[in-house]
Amino acid sequence: MLVMANAWDAASARRFEAAGFPAIATTSGGVSAAIGHADHEAAPVEEMLAAAERITRSVQSPVTVDFEAGYRLPPAEIARRLIDIGAVGLNLEDTDHYGTLGLVPAEAQAERLAAVKAEAQAFGIDLFLNARVDVFIRREGDADTQLAEGLQRAQLYREAGADCIYPISLSDPTAIRALVDVAQVVNVTVRRGGPIPVAVAAQAGARRVTYATSIFREAMSLVDQIAAEIRAETPGV
Repeated sequence: MLVMANAWDAASARRFEAAGFPAIATTSGGVSAAIGHADHEAAPVEEMLAAAERITRSVQSPVTVDFEAGYRLPPAEIARRLIDIGAVGLNLEDTDHYGTLGLVPAEAQAERLAAVKAEAQAFGIDLFLNARVDVFIRREGDADTQLAEGLQRAQLYREAGADCIYPISLSDPTAIRALVDVAQVVNVTVRRGGPIPVAVAAQAGARRVTYATSIFREAMSLVDQIAAEIRAETPGV
């Protein structure tokens, strides 16, 4: 099982590499916050790509980029721009950030995934495509309804050429196992002290584990603590 910490800048990527992680994943939430923007494609795509390139160029390890929903770029542009900055893979999610659909229709998302994969191969690079399934993070309907839709999307996305299925925020081992049975290769999100430890994710069949924005948030909480302690030591300044 591949376990990756999620970096938000070159400094954090270098530290994760030095700690022995064999590959680095980025976090869109951490990267966008680090450059002064909100998550969910609020940051300009050029700034996000520049930040991702600083990460890829700062480490020897392979880097996969959290590219959210693609920032409205066509598939060929997504593939070319990520290859140009040295990425070996990407996350691509099925949330509709600009309309009223909530989620992109499953068939349309499958076509987009297939196109990104094919365009990357046409450029001579087989980008690792981690297809995010946002059913579980949106929490619409009961657990059975979410799982049924998640399984449908997982199957469609894998058939479209996605290398891995990413049911973000799903922490129930039984549901994860059901996704594994359909998709074989599944990415599970964990966090320190969270509801599903890495070992449990492995037992459920996960082949890939990432930490999303949780490490960035922990780091910022420590910064808040340090800042408060410094202010407390310097009253009236």
